Amino acid sequence: MKLACFGAGRIGGVHARNAAAHRDVILAALVDPIDTPQRAALAEQTGAKISAAEDVFADDSIDGIIIASSTNSHAGLLEQAAASGKAVFCEKPISLDFGLTAVVVDKVEASGIPCMMGFQRRYDASFLAARQRIDSGISGPIEQLSMWSRDPSPPPRSYLETSGGMFRDSTIHDADMLRFFLREEIASVYAVGASLISPDIGAAGDIDSLMVTVTTVSGRQGQITACRRGPMGYDQRLEALCANEVLTIGNQPQSMLSVACPTGGLQSPPENYFIERFTQAYRDEMAAFVAMIRDGIPPHAGIRDGYEAQRLVEAAIVSARTGQPIQYGKDWRP
Repeated sequence: MKLACFGAGRIGGVHARNAAAHRDVILAALVDPIDTPQRAALAEQTGAKISAAEDVFADDSIDGIIIASSTNSHAGLLEQAAASGKAVFCEKPISLDFGLTAVVVDKVEASGIPCMMGFQRRYDASFLAARQRIDSGISGPIEQLSMWSRDPSPPPRSYLETSGGMFRDSTIHDADMLRFFLREEIASVYAVGASLISPDIGAAGDIDSLMVTVTTVSGRQGQITACRRGPMGYDQRLEALCANEVLTIGNQPQSMLSVACPTGGLQSPPENYFIERFTQAYRDEMAAFVAMIRDGIPPHAGIRDGYEAQRLVEAAIVSARTGQPIQYGKDWRP
């Protein structure tokens, strides 16, 4: 099948290379309006032709598109894909404007095109194994879920000014994991946030440290602790307290080597960042996109999951701003 990738930046490069490496895929087009050495190198690596968006949507031989371009382009590209009948893989979020997000989701669902959202943790072997163990009944019902997400260092201010803020840009992945594991309607959301580590982040009107607590309709609890800086490096952990056992996902080390000596011990630091930590998950995610188009296999995360994860972080934003818990439910809107 033929695919086109929109975006030649960091995450676009990951998806483009994974698509081009798939044995059933030709990456036919690479769309990015900015002429950079990175774009040229990616086109050469993948064999893709540097193309214009209108040419991709007019080309009936292209079966699907990968949206990994800047966030402000996602909604428009999704609408064009819906109009042209092309399958879509879209990075989060759908739009920074939640009203527009809702409109686009309705259009995509009405069109009937296959659409997959880029929540790569759903394809990580450890996260999947924990979810499948709970599903098997061995663990017993999940009662509490705790997650820790810390970046190795804050992003530059230029990125912050277009990312949509820490909740929409980063914590949306954790919100998706809350939904993926708890699998029950959320009744309340309470969040706090502050700029504690980076003056640039505070000056840009964003936060760098946050906590979110949710309660489901049956009383199950979930908590996210997140920060733009992890002194130990990239910190991505999860603990699920179940009735019969506790499931823990730790950090993935760069090496399995450990050193023991009379003064103590040393072990390898975690993987550098999310690209390295989720390398295999990104490959499996792209394979799932191909299987969705070729075989009709539903993805782990569809466009409605993208909508619901964003709706949850919108509630967290309101809670953090007002200092009040949000009485949440299926009809809550910001």
